[in-house]
This record gives sequence, C-alpha cells and structure tokens, in this order.
Amino acid sequence: MVVGIPTEITPNETRVALIPATVKELVKKGFVVNIQASAGGGSFISDEEYIESGANIISTASELFASSDLVLKVNLPEMNNQEGKHEVELMKTGSAFISFIQTTKDLDEVKRLQNKKITAFSMHLVPRTTLAQKMDALSSQSNIAGYKAVLIGASHIAKYMPLLMTAAGTIKPSKTLVIGAGVAGLQAIATAKRLGAQVSAFDVRPVVKEQVESLGAKFVEVVSDSDDGVGEGGYAKETSDEYKQKQAELLKEHIGNSDLVITTALIPGRPAPKIITKEMVDGMKGGSAIMDLASENGGNCEYTQPGKVIDHNGITIDGSFNIPGTMPIHASQVYAKNISALVMYLCPDGELKLDMDDEIVSGSLFTHNGEITNERTKEALGGVA
Repeated sequence: MVVGIPTEITPNETRVALIPATVKELVKKGFVVNIQASAGGGSFISDEEYIESGANIISTASELFASSDLVLKVNLPEMNNQEGKHEVELMKTGSAFISFIQTTKDLDEVKRLQNKKITAFSMHLVPRTTLAQKMDALSSQSNIAGYKAVLIGASHIAKYMPLLMTAAGTIKPSKTLVIGAGVAGLQAIATAKRLGAQVSAFDVRPVVKEQVESLGAKFVEVVSDSDDGVGEGGYAKETSDEYKQKQAELLKEHIGNSDLVITTALIPGRPAPKIITKEMVDGMKGGSAIMDLASENGGNCEYTQPGKVIDHNGITIDGSFNIPGTMPIHASQVYAKNISALVMYLCPDGELKLDMDDEIVSGSLFTHNGEITNERTKEALGGVA
C-alpha cells in the first residue's frame, strides 16, 4: 500500500503529516511512503532525512496523489493553484484520505470526496476513548495551542506576569482568566501558573473543577442544579438561556479584572459560542489582551476577527489561526504519531480493513464508496447522501 504525503498548501501551514521516525515505522510494516519534495520544510525536515528513513521523494503534487493509495494531510483538501486542480481531483478514484477536515463545516470538500468515491477519515472525528488515545490529534494540537497562547498573550499585555519584589517596590502578579478547561485550557492554566500569574478558570462543566484547582487555579463557577453544558464524551454542549444569563453576569466581573483572557470554548461541528460580549471587552483595562483559540470556528469573543490580531481601545484581541503551527517541530512530531497510530489501526496487515462495528473505524470515517457514513455530516449536507 502506497502512502502519500503532499506538501501542505494552506497559507502559513508549517506542519507535516509524517516525520522521519513515523516513516520508518510505516516502512517497517511494509508500506511504501512517498513524500512530496520539500513537504517537511516548514518543520525543518529535509528531503534527505526522509530518504534516509526509507521514503521516496516525489517532485510534483499530481504525481504524488496519482501514485497514492492513502493520502495523509494536516489540512482539508484544497485548490492547488500550481497544478490548476483541486487536490481531490488529483486523487485516485477509490483511494483513501485522512486529515483534519471539519466535516460539518467543509461541506464542499466532503461532497468532492464523496463524488470521487474516496474512503475518507477525519482526525476531528476520532472518538475520545482510551483505546483511541494515541490517535487523538485534537488533544495533542490543543495542548500545544494552550501552552503557546499564554506565551503569546504574555507578550501582548503591558505587565509582568509574576509577582516581583524589587528595589522600586512590589509588582503585583497579572490576573489570567482561562475560559474552557479542556486540554488547551488546562495546559494554559498550568503554563500561566508557571509564569507566576494569578489564574482563574471557567467551564460550563462542574466536573472539571477538581482538575482546575489541582493546577493551582481558582474555579469560577455558575451555580446550577442541572447538568447544563455537559455533553457526550466529556465535551461541552450548548447551555440554556437562564444559564447563559448567569454566566454572562459572572464573567463580566472576572473579565473586567483580568489582564489576560484565554478562550478555548469549542462545540464540535458548531460555530464557537460567543461567550465574551462587546460590553465585557469594553469593561477591560487598557494594556490587557484576549487570546481567542476558538477563532477558527468564528471565535468566542464578539470583537474577534478570525485570523487577525487587532487593537480595540488599547485591548489586544488575538484571533490568529493555527497556533500549533508556530511550534512546528513538536506539533508535527505529535500529529505524525497520532496519524500513524490511526493508519496502523486501520491497516493492521498493510491493507485498509473497514470493520464498521469498530467504534474507531466507524467513528472517524465519513465517506466510503460514494456514500456519507457519518450522521452529523449527513445532517449538515441536508440529509442528502
């Protein structure tokens, strides 16, 4: 089975789907691995390193896609202007594909894959179970995003992060508020604490309170008798209007007192909830900052401009995309481990085997033989598969 790794064409993408160490693992299992020339350049991996690991270097995208039984990418398939064709057009009919495609959002690409009868899997759909932990790329990339968001946020604010005792007097620690205590949020809390900030965290799921407090942060809690906000598989879900009102009142006070706010609230397959209103931002002090890690799905702040860093009355609002891509060496390392673990699971004997009774296989698969197999994706397409 030939595995192909094309060069990522999304602007400013530095990550790559396989690194030399994972290429070696796949070659050892009997796979042929083809890498497009310079595919690892953004992660500081040379073509020579890939060759030494057992891969073949292919000069063009069209040749790479045409020779691949399984294509591995970081991003969704896109229009390749150099080739003058969409990447799905370049794929072999009936071949397989894995990437970070959001199947309820990237509907045009899903339909292209369906029409080309591609067997396609999304890293976004890999179930969060113990067995699938090695394949959980959402968590590995979120971990990096949470860490780097604090460092970037610390450079945006007009203050020190830690408490300092100086000859010129005592400098109080900055106050950091983390909204959303998932993988990214918990890493942000830990990193902000290591920098010496005074950290608080908010999440709609009361169950994360213990984790937040174990990292030394204060848990900001909306008192509620129901399980509002607790969704399947440990994810957050949409909350009631009554809960949102209580949440808004509580957050307004904490955001107004914070120097750095980091938002990480994402609901799978949905636009990011607008947790920080314009009124809340207008109540912040000059020199403070918001790092909006949900900007890819529209952002958690009403002022966020996805993909941009803006100044609003002296408050920096950072909606930059692809924070993990600012740390490409480790981001590619963990993503490559995640995606190769999934490939090994799907192809135990070097060939793709689809056991639809297996929750990892059926959970991550969304198109096969010209049919949409994922229910949420089917609903997003209007139920027409």
